[in-house]
Amino acid sequence: MKIAYFECFSGISGDMCLSALVDAGVPLPQLEKELKKIPVRGYHLTAKRAKRADLAATKIEVVFRKGLSNPARTFTDVREIIRASSLSQEIKKKGLQIFERLFRAEAKVHGISAQKVHLHELGAVDCIADIFGTLIGLSLLGIEQVRSSPINLGSGSIETEHGILPVPAPATIEILRDVPVYSTGMPYELTTPTGAVIIKELASEFAGMPLMETTRTGTGAGGRDLGRWPNVLRVFIGNLLSREVHRTTPADSSDTMITVIETNIDDMNPQLFEYVMEKLFRAGALDVFLTQILMKKGRPGIKLSVLCRKAQRNTLSALILKETSSIGVRFYEMERITLERTIKNMDTEFGKIRVKFSRFGGEVLKATPEYEDCKKIARKLGVPLMHIIKKVP
Repeated sequence: MKIAYFECFSGISGDMCLSALVDAGVPLPQLEKELKKIPVRGYHLTAKRAKRADLAATKIEVVFRKGLSNPARTFTDVREIIRASSLSQEIKKKGLQIFERLFRAEAKVHGISAQKVHLHELGAVDCIADIFGTLIGLSLLGIEQVRSSPINLGSGSIETEHGILPVPAPATIEILRDVPVYSTGMPYELTTPTGAVIIKELASEFAGMPLMETTRTGTGAGGRDLGRWPNVLRVFIGNLLSREVHRTTPADSSDTMITVIETNIDDMNPQLFEYVMEKLFRAGALDVFLTQILMKKGRPGIKLSVLCRKAQRNTLSALILKETSSIGVRFYEMERITLERTIKNMDTEFGKIRVKFSRFGGEVLKATPEYEDCKKIARKLGVPLMHIIKKVP
């Protein structure tokens, strides 16, 4: 799986996201070509090199045409702009979800309805460019999953159109509910509402860097030079080697602790389980499985079990309650021991196939070909799947 891991040690903003992706290899001309599919005019993007605490980075800026002064835009306005665009349905849907979360957060903290919240025209165009530029950039890089570190928020206060507000801004902290956040005490706004809503909507988990094979990196510069503090957002692009970092560690190590979420279901169409399981995996579940059970009054049912990290418990529990007929879940902590796992691309008579090696104390105990790779080759060549699996060394 090709993933993008965002390292938010100096926070995150919309322009930092876009800058990091361009620095990682997204072609700016192609990005601008895609953005022109959105019926918003009067701006263009510029890219320049910048330094933050002696780190080289890319800085993308949205440059507006002189005299641009259209009315402020509401969520209804932005929604119509998105719907009128010729972007792919997937990007339009995701962009609409991001903007809806942003407007709802602003409405809640200011005590008004979401329909009354507005973005000043320049701010609206800026958000559209940053949000859709990020979505387009991830698509151009072929990213299948986004992950993130915990997020540094900053501290202090900022001056806005609403007056002086504390840092993190109320909308930022509303958006980042159930997300691991912290502050190093840096007296600046490191994470903006736009950056917060992008990473909240896109990231499947917020934790340390997973076991991955990095193929490229990108560094996006923040708007402010903070002296010796490297005000940058880094993104690591590469292949996920396993669903989590697997290490041979003692049984009392915290790395062996996982959370188990369970619920019993006896009144849902079984066809829906495949869809729910897929969404749970995409949201960061380590494993999902079903067990047939016999419930009260002799009714047959299904126990849905989800393995995850503790930080993902609330997100995955909410997904289960939303996507299934369950009216409650239970969860508990559990220890486990796992073999160390690595994945290598192996040359075979059918082409390259990923093989998972499981080790204990350095000794390889198991070698298993990646099922999805074998399945794709079987379909392409018309060869029995079992034959391909047996032939892989």
